[in-house]
Amino acid sequence: MADDVACVFCRIVAGGEPAETILETDDVLAFLDVRPVFKGHVLVVPRAHVVTLPDLPDELVGPFFAQVRRVAATVPGALGAQGTFVAMNNIVSQSVAHLHAHVVPRTKGDGLRGFFWPRARYAEGEAAEYAARLRTALAA
Repeated sequence: MADDVACVFCRIVAGGEPAETILETDDVLAFLDVRPVFKGHVLVVPRAHVVTLPDLPDELVGPFFAQVRRVAATVPGALGAQGTFVAMNNIVSQSVAHLHAHVVPRTKGDGLRGFFWPRARYAEGEAAEYAARLRTALAA
């Protein structure tokens, strides 16, 4: 279903680029951000190459946001967070030109302020462990 070989998210959807995938449906893929704001930061993308939210076909709005909501509901319990921050950019500050929703685990006092998003890195093997915890929680 991914249809733009120049797009890194389309390559992830097609299996041509590695990612720590946590959720797959017919219409949506969710995987860990390689440069997370906080560990466990998930990106939820439509499988079809869609650049912005206004471009998302009507028939995909429900399936896409249902999975964004599902991930947002799962992250706190799976990762010991108190809540989540869910965000989406359209064009400005959109680092990849493929629609994606950020689901970021949040804890009071975590230091996230406004729209400054410091980025972290996973230690060797750590991303796989976070992805496994999220997959397990989503399967429950």
